[in-house]
Amino acid sequence: MKIDAIITGGTLLTMNPAYEVLEDCAILIKSGVIADIVPLKKAQKIGADKIIDAEDCLITPGFVNTHSHLPMTYLRGLADDLPLQRWLGEYIWPMEAKLANESFVYDASVHGAAEMIKNGITMTADMYFHSDETAKALKKAGMRALLSRVIINPKGDNIAEEIGFLDEMRELHGEDGLISWAIAPHAIYTCSGKIFEACFDYAKESGTILHTHLSETKKERDDCLDIQGLSPLFYLRKLGFEKAKCIFAHGVWLSDEEIELLKDTSSTVSICTQSNLKLTSGIAPLKALTEKGANFAFGTDGVASNNDLDILSEASFTSQLHKTINDDPQFMPARETLARLTIHGAKALGKEDIMGSIEIGKRADLLLINHRNLQSANMYDPYSHLIYAIGKEQISHVMVEGKLLLEEGRLTTLNEDSIIDRAEEYKTMILREIKDVDKK
Repeated sequence: MKIDAIITGGTLLTMNPAYEVLEDCAILIKSGVIADIVPLKKAQKIGADKIIDAEDCLITPGFVNTHSHLPMTYLRGLADDLPLQRWLGEYIWPMEAKLANESFVYDASVHGAAEMIKNGITMTADMYFHSDETAKALKKAGMRALLSRVIINPKGDNIAEEIGFLDEMRELHGEDGLISWAIAPHAIYTCSGKIFEACFDYAKESGTILHTHLSETKKERDDCLDIQGLSPLFYLRKLGFEKAKCIFAHGVWLSDEEIELLKDTSSTVSICTQSNLKLTSGIAPLKALTEKGANFAFGTDGVASNNDLDILSEASFTSQLHKTINDDPQFMPARETLARLTIHGAKALGKEDIMGSIEIGKRADLLLINHRNLQSANMYDPYSHLIYAIGKEQISHVMVEGKLLLEEGRLTTLNEDSIIDRAEEYKTMILREIKDVDKK
């Protein structure tokens, strides 16, 4: 049997249902799929177009980012040390209104994709304007994505234009490819109840995932209680959220009663700890989500608020923070934390059948992470080392559908130097826009 690529050696953290850790094995890849996992000796007799030596490496499924805003890459550091509503209303939204055209979104998405790849992210759930341009950027990069064009419509009741856009995008990109599509009403404070009702109905009828922000701040929760007489998730239940598979970004102010409601659904909370802390939005109730069995996974949010896409660091920090909050060192152990980065993220995005674990028949979305390093050389527990000791700079190879997007630490589908040069050009333009605003 002729194989496209063989990954030999290393320690496989499969994240399969048995959480098997395999040594002295080889992964055989054919047509973008894991064709087999065989003993190392057997692999020596099999021909392949490419052989990748994974000695001294951990091999894991690709990391899944369940909430991002890729085109905000060029807004990183534009406004910091502010609460969410001031950050959005006084800085981010006005600048987006001036700058976020098609070319800006495409260029910033290419930059964000390059950064994600170097952070081991093989799939992201991204929400922004002009998401057809983000799709072009991610196809160029070779990443997998669940994309959505954000809906902001506080008074409307019709999503016909959005349905037309999604139908066009599905026809263009195909649901079986790297790019799939979600519907994305921005939040309960930027979309009317009629818009949410229409989105939930459409999601149910079409099988589309719904991606929205929910209970990100205390103000959002309190305003919903005052205006609707209900907390945010119970308000969305009234509008029909249980019809759909949803990604609820943040979920910081979910109550125990809301989590009880969430647990029996297919929906997921995307945890964005560092963004929430930096904007002083709060800390998500992971203990309650865990105890009640509601799914949650990790997201980075946009780099304008995070300010990076280092999802491995995000996961490690979240785990350690919640150990202290709950006075329980056994809460969110390393293996579970990696599961939230991989198979639980795949589940959130409706892709658990094809990715999120290293199993025969699944797509070859894989990372090689070199642990021959001063801070991680004496490895006793690979899960512990990955979550608590290893850094993003040790990710040496990133593969999606059997195609290397990062090889020996170098991007293969994108030119890093030209991306950095383009970012500097946008910085000059953005600074000019800020000066023009200040003059007025």
